[in-house]
Amino acid sequence: MNASATNCANCRADPYVNAHDLLNEATEWLQYVRGLTQLPAELVHEADAVDCQRMSLGLEAIAALTRMGLRCTADAHARMSWERAAVCESGGQRE
Repeated sequence: MNASATNCANCRADPYVNAHDLLNEATEWLQYVRGLTQLPAELVHEADAVDCQRMSLGLEAIAALTRMGLRCTADAHARMSWERAAVCESGGQRE
């Protein structure tokens, strides 16, 4: 994650995070997921025996990163909806 981005766990509380920033952060989380998903797939194909404990930890990490990406995407959607509603309420004038 880049240092200038806010922590996505705090995105809902930060009124200055816009939908574009949230979608960028979601993309970063999902890129991590993509990379992490390839690792256990390669291990399973190459291994004679699978270490179930290590595999389950890897899969839990994938699930956690996916949740973060989905949370950022949902927050971005909510921000866009709020912005659209604010524009409609102000008579179509953007601030």
